[in-house]
Amino acid sequence: MNTHEAIIAFSQSEKIKSGIIWVTNALELFGGLPPQDKPGGEKIIKMIVGMIAHEVHLAKRLTKDAAWDSVENPADMAMVMINSGVPQEASFHLTQALRQVTNIGQRSMSFLKEKALL
Repeated sequence: MNTHEAIIAFSQSEKIKSGIIWVTNALELFGGLPPQDKPGGEKIIKMIVGMIAHEVHLAKRLTKDAAWDSVENPADMAMVMINSGVPQEASFHLTQALRQVTNIGQRSMSFLKEKALL
């Protein structure tokens, strides 16, 4: 890892963690929506998960770090759960993704601290 990659990984990890937390909260609220509001809620959740997946893909391309695969796979599975009509199951996969993103962020932060950049 070089400094440029560490900065990108750290920045992307913070953005992706926020997105995962937001969509996980939205999934919890989704269960309490009235039936007529569920299609709209599902569309919004899908859009947010899609945005997260895009940011993960971008981080992977820019940092060339295979560790992002461990985030990409659970994010994809979360979308599968949502598309399959069991959005409550997506939270499990998003939690796995959050754990991996946190690890990437911590590794990047440690690298930047060692270089006295953080």
